[in-house]
Amino acid sequence: MSIEKLLDDPLNFWLGGGGPQGDIALSSRIRLARNLDGIPFPNQARAAELAQVVEQIRKSVSSLSSVDGHSYLFIMLEQLSPLERAVLVEKHIISPLHAQYPKDRALLIRDDAGVSIMINEEDHLRIQCLMPGLDLTAAHALADRIDDCLEAKHDFAFDEHLGYLTACPTNLGTGLRASVMLHLPALVLTQQIGRLVNSATQLGMAVRGLYGEGTEAVGNVFQVSNQLTLGASEEEIIGNLYSVVSQIIDQERTARQLLLENSRDALIDRVWRSYGVLRYAYSISGNEALAMLSEVRLGIDLNIITDTKPEIFNELLVRTRPNFLQKMAGQRDLDEASRDRLRAQIIRDKLQGGK
Repeated sequence: MSIEKLLDDPLNFWLGGGGPQGDIALSSRIRLARNLDGIPFPNQARAAELAQVVEQIRKSVSSLSSVDGHSYLFIMLEQLSPLERAVLVEKHIISPLHAQYPKDRALLIRDDAGVSIMINEEDHLRIQCLMPGLDLTAAHALADRIDDCLEAKHDFAFDEHLGYLTACPTNLGTGLRASVMLHLPALVLTQQIGRLVNSATQLGMAVRGLYGEGTEAVGNVFQVSNQLTLGASEEEIIGNLYSVVSQIIDQERTARQLLLENSRDALIDRVWRSYGVLRYAYSISGNEALAMLSEVRLGIDLNIITDTKPEIFNELLVRTRPNFLQKMAGQRDLDEASRDRLRAQIIRDKLQGGK
């Protein structure tokens, strides 16, 4: 994979649709926080120490290829423009924090973006493995192999009693964060989402928006993840999250069925109105587009709309984001009005079967 393809392709394989429960669970992610022994955490490290981490990990690129047969690309974030880094944030490849401070920071990414390793983010290493649908087991197995490969070559900071040492105390222990990205339009429409978020929080889960901590759930997309890593095994963390997410999926399915049974005409009208606006609008804002795309995806999943593929929602979830549009336009000064017109044009073309 080239840097250009990474930036220009709106869909990574894990967001391309399919996978277990793929109509509601868009993707599953396992993230491992690791630090090299004897080097301060990034927020306390000097520039020379951050550079030392980068060079040590750079030497592991060829070893990772032997884990799964894929090739890996090593990118220094300073090589990318602010706009290009922002596109990677919109594609869930790096975090806003990683994009904000590019000096002596890097990205190691697999050719299909199924594995990405942020170097010198909050921790020296943030290993992310993603799978389509609800497939935490496969994502964890892959993350475990990547982790073993790196630990065979580098000494990680580890304490016999505390486990893996991390910059944030909430990641101590396994250093594992598991999350699932869910599309929950029916729970939002039936006004059950607030109760569900409260229940998940009481069970030790965090429920966040499309881009994680501190973001809104635009497009009715939510990320559900474990809150703590200390005192539980990796298997327990993943098992607990799987159980909670499975219950949420069941509730979303029930809410969809209730909408069909009790408010069928209103639901159908809402879906087709959103489809009509998206297909013919001359200008549309980002949040309005995602809200309507969410309703269209719901209509596709419920067979109200039968001639449109569900993957369109996943693709446009990325393609209509502000920085991705800016990158597509090839302009640094694309104003909001121009961006809204370009967004509408892209959606029209996609729904009408254009390229």
